[in-house]
Amino acid sequence: MKIPTAAVRTSERELVVSRTIDGPPRLVFEAWTRPELFRRWWVPKSAPMTLLSCEMDVRVGGEYRLAFDVGTQTMEFFGKYLEVTPCSRLAWTNDEGGAEAAAITTVTFEERDGRTLLTLHDLHPSKEALDAAIASGSTDGTSESLGQLDELVANLPR
Repeated sequence: MKIPTAAVRTSERELVVSRTIDGPPRLVFEAWTRPELFRRWWVPKSAPMTLLSCEMDVRVGGEYRLAFDVGTQTMEFFGKYLEVTPCSRLAWTNDEGGAEAAAITTVTFEERDGRTLLTLHDLHPSKEALDAAIASGSTDGTSESLGQLDELVANLPR
């Protein structure tokens, strides 16, 4: 059964995406925090990009850095973890746009009858920053990525 991804702009500054993943929060959390698993689902297969490197120091104050090959250029995303509550919550900064454009992403993992209700909140510093993120297409692949996450988690050993 295909589970849809819902994306809703809840305010001028916040976008909320949710999806039920076919696996327990423990496995979904691992897929978000273990680089060898994260690499397998994060980039939408239809996107013209490749994840070159994935560094994750998943602890409060730890940093992450993702580098992508996008045709003729390399693009990086990076920031710091603000909250790490195993199997239930992660929050991090998105610092690549500079202080004025830095968004905070929070993802929660809620147990639902052996599945996980995953809720992703992107809080931008201004309406204009969220408008720019949406206009740039940076949110377009979220549904596909979460579908890939669902497929990965469903195939992990329980």
